Amino acid sequence: MGRKDRERFQRLRDGNPDYVGFRGTDTAIVRAPSPATETVVCSVCNRKRNVASDSLPEDVSAFVCLRCQDEIDGDAG
Repeated sequence: MGRKDRERFQRLRDGNPDYVGFRGTDTAIVRAPSPATETVVCSVCNRKRNVASDSLPEDVSAFVCLRCQDEIDGDAG
């Protein structure tokens, strides 16, 4: 939002404390919170990966990233 827009919004807000903006409150974008992630090193390719904490194995040193899992599955099939 530019400076003039912010100033206009503030003037309208000063005149009416309940003012929520031109589009109203129904147009606000609500995003789900992203899951907590941890940085772990893949045991196959040794690359750092950001992985959701709830999908990590108990032994983090045995973690295999999705790319390596796909390559392993492709070689086996």
